[in-house]
Amino acid sequence: MPIGPARMPLFDHLSELRMRLVRIVACLAVAVIVFYFAAPTMGQFLLIPIAAYLPFDPNTGLVALTALDPFEAFAVRFEISLFFGIVATSPVILWQLLAFFLPALKPKERKWFTPTFVVGVVLFIVGVVFCYAVILNAAFQWLTEQADGLGYVEPRMSSYIDIIIKFEVAFGFAFELPLVIFYLVIFDVIPYKKLRDSWRIVYVVLMIICAVVTPDASPVTMLLLFAALIVLYELSLLAARIVLAKRIKKQNQELEEQDDE
Repeated sequence: MPIGPARMPLFDHLSELRMRLVRIVACLAVAVIVFYFAAPTMGQFLLIPIAAYLPFDPNTGLVALTALDPFEAFAVRFEISLFFGIVATSPVILWQLLAFFLPALKPKERKWFTPTFVVGVVLFIVGVVFCYAVILNAAFQWLTEQADGLGYVEPRMSSYIDIIIKFEVAFGFAFELPLVIFYLVIFDVIPYKKLRDSWRIVYVVLMIICAVVTPDASPVTMLLLFAALIVLYELSLLAARIVLAKRIKKQNQELEEQDDE
């Protein structure tokens, strides 16, 4: 990957940024076009976890959602293609964005570039898969049961696809928590000891985050995400303690010196 020099004239920086944005847009445009034609198949794939709560077309045996007009069907098809296009090109997008800021980093900091890129992509994918395999079914089961005794739920195409994609994106970004914790420690923003000792406060903050990022009002969804983030938080602290043992020891010594003063 070509890396520009750390010091360049302003217009050269803008030219490099434009070049990287053009690459991102070009890759994304190709992916969106490809997935647009495959949108019906990809849409059926998105609906598999909640198929038990949806009607089926007796002629095709596939899930059948309701669109109120043709424009809604077009918008949903484009939304599906855009979502899968972003997921498919996310490595390219992250790589280009990180590469633009790489020259500003010190040589010692650059060694974290590739691990950050790989771990960031893997964590996002794990979050999306976790949401797809665990969360969607439980969330929609709870939501559809709320209509019992009141009526029936008419599955509208735009709302169902939209909420599924929001779920996937929210969980994908929420699973980036270990990276955040790791860099808070490595850049001395918050010492490891404070993160470890303040676990009660952290848990409350995580609970608030879960309530905000989940796109529904389901306590089931919030609690499942909260449990996943607690596990990720503890694992990230364990990883930081192993990988950054020397840095953590130095941080602890500095905190002890501050307490003595």
